[in-house]
Amino acid sequence: MSNPVDYIEYTRRTYEALGYPPYSWVENLDSPPFTPLSIPIEEASLALIASGGIYQRGQSAFHFKDDLSYRLINTEVSVDELRVTHFAYDVRDARSDPNIVFPIEGLRNLVSEKKLGGLTPQAVTFMGGIYSARKVREELAPALVQQLRDQRADIALLVPV
Repeated sequence: MSNPVDYIEYTRRTYEALGYPPYSWVENLDSPPFTPLSIPIEEASLALIASGGIYQRGQSAFHFKDDLSYRLINTEVSVDELRVTHFAYDVRDARSDPNIVFPIEGLRNLVSEKKLGGLTPQAVTFMGGIYSARKVREELAPALVQQLRDQRADIALLVPV
């Protein structure tokens, strides 16, 4: 068994090696508004959003510096079609089993067991570790929200890396 990774220190070293100033962690002082689910979860459509750098064979891989792009992945995709690239974590395990950072098979099982109503037609993935919190807030987050609205998601599962 490998030792745990000190991700805060790892992130500091990684950003320093890339020539960035010391990483400033985002701190949100306000609590997000709580919105109860208006339908039973067994009827809800779930959107999967993952920041682990997942993309599908045939799509462009993510880049290494402040890539604000995202990929839409059909939720019926075969796991062997999934690829992973990311600069901020060791991707070896995710490459051998993408479900580690993109739990699509577990979610499909919940749907088939009727514990979840369904999945949106497409999952949304991006590469976390974006240095600019402002760009995430002003550019990436609104685009992701629009994808959820367009796909009529009732709930979302956010899988951070």
